[in-house]
Amino acid sequence: MKSFVGTGVALITPFKKDLSVDVEALQKIVEFNISGGVEYLVVLGTTAETATLTKEEQALVKQTIIDTNNGRLPLVLGVGGNNTMDVVSQLNQDNLKGFDAILSVSPYYNKPTQEGIYQHFKMIAEKSPLPIILYNVPGRTASNMLPTTVARLANEFKNIIGIKEAAGDIVQAMDLIRFTPKDFLVISGDDIITLPMVLAGGAGVISVIGEAFPKEFSEMVRLGLKRNVDEAYEIHYKLTDSISMIFEQGNPAGVKELFKHLNLCENQVRLPLVSVNNDLSTRLADFLKKLN
Repeated sequence: MKSFVGTGVALITPFKKDLSVDVEALQKIVEFNISGGVEYLVVLGTTAETATLTKEEQALVKQTIIDTNNGRLPLVLGVGGNNTMDVVSQLNQDNLKGFDAILSVSPYYNKPTQEGIYQHFKMIAEKSPLPIILYNVPGRTASNMLPTTVARLANEFKNIIGIKEAAGDIVQAMDLIRFTPKDFLVISGDDIITLPMVLAGGAGVISVIGEAFPKEFSEMVRLGLKRNVDEAYEIHYKLTDSISMIFEQGNPAGVKELFKHLNLCENQVRLPLVSVNNDLSTRLADFLKKLN
């Protein structure tokens, strides 16, 4: 579990102008983040626009990242959904070789009760060959996985090792830290409150902005884990405006625009997402100039 303490980054899927997967750009982004000092990589999460990728494209993305990483960092694979049996089927049938854990989102759209969420993850825990990181993101799923439910799962299933908590609620995050086992990983899923969560006892972050600024963001998290508060907050406030901007017109449109300005990939996203407007693009470019 120590492999997932620090900064993980939710990798995007870069597209060419014809909207095909840009393998070369993906290789560059993986190398950019490894050299930037992040602790692990998250593959085929929400930020990867996984919902718009075919099975063949998902396989291409997975293999490209596995090959480029070449065993250097731990890899976490997104495996989740709102059909419990389908998630279990994926875990049983998909090739999970090369991955160290899965990230599984709380069921979306169905709006299950807390008991339904518990039963969903109970079945996944009983079938998964890999450790599981839960993912709570009420803004996307329309249901909040409460700390009591998380604590119940964490105490009953040793292979549920942590949670990516993205409710944007620092009080809920502190309750998770309080009520789950000491070695359970409470991982920030909100870049803007990552440092407060780490200082409260969290294990780090699975980040979007960290993908564009891996050196700075992962250093901030490491300083936070060491309780070097003033130095950590100096980096936090240095990056704050960029965090707001990349989510202003949707994720991953914002971070892809940053990548375009960093000459790492095109800014293409697939419908129903659209690229950011010229105003935001200019502000992001200005931020990069000031940062450097």
